Amino acid sequence: MKTLVMAIDQGTTGTTVVLLDQALEVRAKVNREFPQIYPQPGWVEHDPEQIWKSVEEAIAQALTQAGAQGRDLGAIGITNQRETTVLWERKSGRPVANAIVWQDRRTADRCAELKRAGREDDVRARTGLVLDPYFSGTKLEWLLANLPGARERAVRGELAFGTIDCFLTFRLTGGAAHVTDVSNASRTLLLGLRSLEWDPEMLTLLHAPREVLPQVRSSSEVYGTTRGVAGLPDGIPVAGMAGDQQAALFGQACFAPGEAKCTYGTGAFLLMNTGSQPVASARGLVSTVAWKVGGEVHYALEGSAFIAGAMVQWLRDGLGIIKSAADIEALARSVPDAGGVVAIPALAGLGAPHWRPEARGLITGLTRGTTRAHLARAVLEGIALQNYDILAAMQEDAGRQLRRLKVDGGAAQNDLLMQFQADILGVDILRPATIETTALGAAFLAGLATGVWKSTSEIEKSWREEKRFRPAMSLEEVRAHLDRWAAAVEKV
Repeated sequence: MKTLVMAIDQGTTGTTVVLLDQALEVRAKVNREFPQIYPQPGWVEHDPEQIWKSVEEAIAQALTQAGAQGRDLGAIGITNQRETTVLWERKSGRPVANAIVWQDRRTADRCAELKRAGREDDVRARTGLVLDPYFSGTKLEWLLANLPGARERAVRGELAFGTIDCFLTFRLTGGAAHVTDVSNASRTLLLGLRSLEWDPEMLTLLHAPREVLPQVRSSSEVYGTTRGVAGLPDGIPVAGMAGDQQAALFGQACFAPGEAKCTYGTGAFLLMNTGSQPVASARGLVSTVAWKVGGEVHYALEGSAFIAGAMVQWLRDGLGIIKSAADIEALARSVPDAGGVVAIPALAGLGAPHWRPEARGLITGLTRGTTRAHLARAVLEGIALQNYDILAAMQEDAGRQLRRLKVDGGAAQNDLLMQFQADILGVDILRPATIETTALGAAFLAGLATGVWKSTSEIEKSWREEKRFRPAMSLEEVRAHLDRWAAAVEKV
């Protein structure tokens, strides 16, 4: 059997493991969900042990599905929900608390306090980020302040902090590697965007002891090898690492400045490659590290909508309007339009370019004639209209017009949503033949580090378009949608 590369895609609601061969054929794909924890309004947590269990189960099932064994693996790459924060014991590897998920808003007051103190401009200049509870730094600060004895233990070097990539690498290597890559580190509020090292001023501001932090490494290198992992032999290189959105940008072969992608997952995430220098945003976007490969750094502009696919899940689980997420397209197609209904998917606040953590979801334009089909269509349109705000800001910041947008993630399979997205953005939407581009990015990074693939040009030649959606809506109709959207956002 050809050498296989394993990608562990650890997401917000589940873990997907993909096995890819050297010809870029997906040999196996397995997803394992795990529970979400909501201790109180605005709080979102995960049990890191449940995450690890989902990883082990997905690995075992993927190997079985491919008819492969652990010894067939040439490398492992990791991609992950990014800002989710874990604190664990170095000696035992056990978490000392539940992980605080990127959606969690418990540090909104702390972020507001720092803004009132006039720290926002300096934070943005140092890190490329805005002061928002989305990012990891204030989550770590909260854990160290609220877990008895945690700060003292952290200073003594007994505890380790990391995002999910870091936690999984620690577990996969039997505790030998406490590392993160530049893309994940750039989401913590603690990394200098240009130095690519932990920023002393930010560590002081957020009371983060250096002793608790991981090493910052590139996105494609051998961080360590497997040790003591159920179902895997020791010695497999763990060799690629990137936050999920940066991994998707890499998996979409957006290697040139100006190329962009949108991932439709729990949230929606637009990234544009800006090349070897970060672009400062004047419109509420963040500058982030895309990846570092072979000593070459690429940066990106990013806009995040906290809720996208999760809005569809809410229709399914919260309202019972649909039985499965896939049902929404047929339901929405049963009406010609949303009947004047506008849905703002701000269930966890508004992200870029608004950055209003206190905002909450809104449905407006209801009449006696409104049906569940109108609501379903309005939800899909709301997901796309959020992205319009982000892309408009991105094009202005970057000083360039997009000609096309590559898409991926579960909701990218929804043709109605993709066509409306093309209409409202006025650009071609390209959906790839392999929709799991996040996992592909992690596999590519690991394979580049271990010689499975020789160059990004080899990867670029493999990218294939499955379907293209071209704008077809009149300018007058587009303007009507945008005007209704803007008026609804003002009410949130």
